Amino acid sequence: MSMNIAPPDHRDELQFILDDVYRRGLDQRDGALADYIPELARVEPESFGIAIATAKGKVYAVGDAEVAFTIQSVSKAFGYCLAIEQIGRAQVLQRVGVEPSGDAFNAIEFDPHTRRPYNPMVNAGAITVAGILHDRFGDGAFDFMMDRFSRAAGRPLGFDEKVYRSESETGHRNRAIAHLLLAGGIISEAVEAIVDLYFRQCSILVTAVDLARMGATLANMGENPMTGDQVFELQAVRDTQAVMFSCGMYDYSGNWIYDIGIPAKSGVGGGIVGVVNRQLGIGTYSPRLDRKGNSVRGVAAVAALSDELGLHAFDCTNVGSSLLGRFIT
Repeated sequence: MSMNIAPPDHRDELQFILDDVYRRGLDQRDGALADYIPELARVEPESFGIAIATAKGKVYAVGDAEVAFTIQSVSKAFGYCLAIEQIGRAQVLQRVGVEPSGDAFNAIEFDPHTRRPYNPMVNAGAITVAGILHDRFGDGAFDFMMDRFSRAAGRPLGFDEKVYRSESETGHRNRAIAHLLLAGGIISEAVEAIVDLYFRQCSILVTAVDLARMGATLANMGENPMTGDQVFELQAVRDTQAVMFSCGMYDYSGNWIYDIGIPAKSGVGGGIVGVVNRQLGIGTYSPRLDRKGNSVRGVAAVAALSDELGLHAFDCTNVGSSLLGRFIT
């Protein structure tokens, strides 16, 4: 384990809670691998890891929290944050909305009035965001994203060439979405380069610990609490968390807000990042997905942590919140 992770013999109360949530999750074997991307169908289905990173810089982990997997749609949240920084929220809003769609993440659906993608957390919106970053940086857009993602994680992140190739060879639906975006004047004519950037950002390698640290960076007003690096601008962080809250869990987002109540983003690689503003980030990894594309064990783990620690934004009891306060101060 890395230097900042609480060692296995550090048995404080938060680690006990994390261990218990992990043990309960091991019995959950529902769901299936994302076999529509051939390389994702080859991962170990039993992998399961959970990590928490606090806004004070402490990291707790259990299980396969250091196993690498591709970030997939979790990248959409961080890409959106970068787009707002680069061209401003008003210009981003002209090209992609912030309304929940109620449709599947890969739906070929746009707002009937504006012809924009509904939000940046579905494929159409994320491809639009990739278009914004490609307009800004050209062939350097992926290096820019990789640098910022790595700074948010506090270490240089890797890249899965095989998954990238697999996505590129089978991503015809995403290309169709991009061409419709071009027809609507939402993205530029560099369609192949934009879609390629989208495939590349989804193929960045992370771990559950990385996602926890990236979540903690958002929670800590854009500053990585482990390194002190101001990674993201504050206004962009606020807007990103807001859209994660309402749109981040595909067409399960309404139930997620109702039951769990924290900003989050999932990906078909099996990862989930959660953000508790000014307090902590959560990262989970388990590749078996439900029908909506969310990790079955990951959803259950974050739900259990929300209950145990009182993380729900509208928790009225304050019992869990006062318990959490002892861990993050």
